[in-house]
This record gives sequence, structure tokens and C-alpha cells, in this order.
Amino acid sequence: MAKDYPRSYRVADQIQRELAVLIRSEVRDPRVPPTITVAGVELSKDLSSAKVFVSTFDLDSDTEAREAAIAGLNKAAGFLRRQLGSKMRLRIVPTLNFRYDVVQENAARITTLINDAVLTNTTSEDDGLDDQASDDMTAATDTPSASTGSQGS
Repeated sequence: MAKDYPRSYRVADQIQRELAVLIRSEVRDPRVPPTITVAGVELSKDLSSAKVFVSTFDLDSDTEAREAAIAGLNKAAGFLRRQLGSKMRLRIVPTLNFRYDVVQENAARITTLINDAVLTNTTSEDDGLDDQASDDMTAATDTPSASTGSQGS
């Protein structure tokens, strides 16, 4: 079990859950929106530093507000670290470095690209294939009836 799921992963999951609650209830910075979510935590192997990935649906297009929210969280990192230390039983509480999680943006962009490719692909090829398929079907139905008619005579 320990090799399948190392301690750093378990601690990172616990930090993610605790930070989500702390950011929602304790951070009073106006730059940090209430809809911010902790998307993930990457913890170093020695548990001394943590990259905390956050995202929010409100700030996806507004890069200035997004950078301000990250700056607000990084400014509150010392406070959040102290709160984590009181809630978790760790010898060393990792330093927190907040970053914006771009996975959702990339996923939305890729989905849009795929949908556009499918739309352009199906409209140009399907028209030609439908005409060709109907011609093939007509030729296929004409050929067997002619051959069966000649066999029956």
C-alpha cells in the first residue's frame, strides 16, 4: 500500500482539503474571489514545499484579476501555512506557492478545436460520400436484378 500511494500524495491530498476550507473561511483579501477552488497540490518529496494550483470560473478570461487573486493568495501564504500547522500533525509544514491551474482552459480550448475540426470534416466529406454512396447503391441494385433476370430465362 505504501509504495502504491506514497506519503507525499496523502499529505498533499490533506493539504488540498484543508486549504480549500481555510481559503473559503479565513482569507479576507478582496482580491481573492469566494469561488476559488484548490484544484491540486504538488508536494516535494521531502515535504518542504508545495505548489498549490487554484482555479475559478469567474476569472478565466480576466488575466489581471486572476493574477491579483494569485498575488493575494501568495501574500496570505504565511497565514495559511500557520493555520495548516495548527490543523495538521506535521513536523515541517511546507511553504506554499500558489499558481493558477490552466488545465480547464486548455481542456476547453482543445474541445473547441476538436469540435471545429469535426464540423469542417463532416460537412466537406459527407456531401461527397452521400452522393457516391447513393450512386453505388443504385448500381448495386441494378446489377443483381439484371443478372437474376438473365438466369431465370
